[in-house]
Amino acid sequence: MNAQATQDRRFLALYALAWAGATVAYVPLLTLLLPMHVDKLAGPEAVRWLAITTFAGAIIASVTNIAAGWLSDLAGKRRPFVLAGLVLSTAMLMVMPHAETLARLMGVIVLWQLGLNVMLGPLSAWAGDRVPEARRGMLGGLLAFAPATGALAGAVVTIPGVADLPQRFGLVGVIVTACVLPIILLGEDGRPTNGSQPTEGSEVARKVLRGMATRMWFARLFVQVSEAALFAYFYLWLRTVDPALPDDAIARVLLTAMVIGALTALAAGRWADKHGKPVLPLALASGGAAAGLMVMALATGRGGVIGGYLLFGLSTAVFLALHSAHTLRVLPDSTRRGRDLGLFNLTNTIPSLVVPSLTLALVPTLGFAGLFVVLAVLALAAMALLSR
Repeated sequence: MNAQATQDRRFLALYALAWAGATVAYVPLLTLLLPMHVDKLAGPEAVRWLAITTFAGAIIASVTNIAAGWLSDLAGKRRPFVLAGLVLSTAMLMVMPHAETLARLMGVIVLWQLGLNVMLGPLSAWAGDRVPEARRGMLGGLLAFAPATGALAGAVVTIPGVADLPQRFGLVGVIVTACVLPIILLGEDGRPTNGSQPTEGSEVARKVLRGMATRMWFARLFVQVSEAALFAYFYLWLRTVDPALPDDAIARVLLTAMVIGALTALAAGRWADKHGKPVLPLALASGGAAAGLMVMALATGRGGVIGGYLLFGLSTAVFLALHSAHTLRVLPDSTRRGRDLGLFNLTNTIPSLVVPSLTLALVPTLGFAGLFVVLAVLALAAMALLSR
């Protein structure tokens, strides 16, 4: 038993590091590096360029995540897929700053999303394979620190004088490789045979059919629409409010929101475990996201901008981390975990298809404030779904 507990803790440490690395693969890129690159190349056309590349990448991500997860289910192995995805996504990070036309940039983004999701889909299912039910609360708490790690990487690579823009892409690739490679080399693959893995029974399947999983799916979708919009356009929005705000200061704002969110998620997860109310923190977090968006919609200066985003950022960090941990409890079929998590991953990729059209429809006429009001309504809808 002690040996098994030691093995579980070891895998949790390796997995937390790998998931943090996987997050570093996209957080600095989508929030900072890609918008910087597009802003430099496209100028006034930057919003349109971001919308087009985000749309194309999201389609590939949606299909690839499900397919890679399902294939890893059939293979009974996650490691080869994670390694292949790491190699391809890191290679595309190195190429991306040299793509100087919209067509080339779109091609690189598509290949990067392909590699990223070949890595992410099986990696997310790997946790379900190896982490026993009794430790999934701890897993959720550890996952909460992954976005903060991504934001920290963004803050580090944008420190003035550390690297120019092309070198920043390369530094991100190095960090990702250093974090993900240990689990590829040392992590136990396949499903355990010692009985430590819980078996999902008919009761869980009935809960899914009764609608809890459906409400969770739609609630995450609504919150992720807001998250995707801020991911893609946060940098450009801040530039419209305060053009003098330096890049490293923006990165520090992102990092602060993620760190506070991770610490809050740990506290909320412990409270939920103690009181047996795993859904209540999700409802409160979606309400906090709505409040933060309204503050941003009304903000006219740097203080309001930062305050609103901090509230939004910590709320969504709590929501997404605890939601991911709870999702593992409601999946009905452990032999198709990769496929089912891929279907849940659509809540991450569908927003990237919706947000560009939503942004192009609202921002030119109503500004970013109008966009934030619509996103706040969606976050409130998520709160209503989870409060039932």
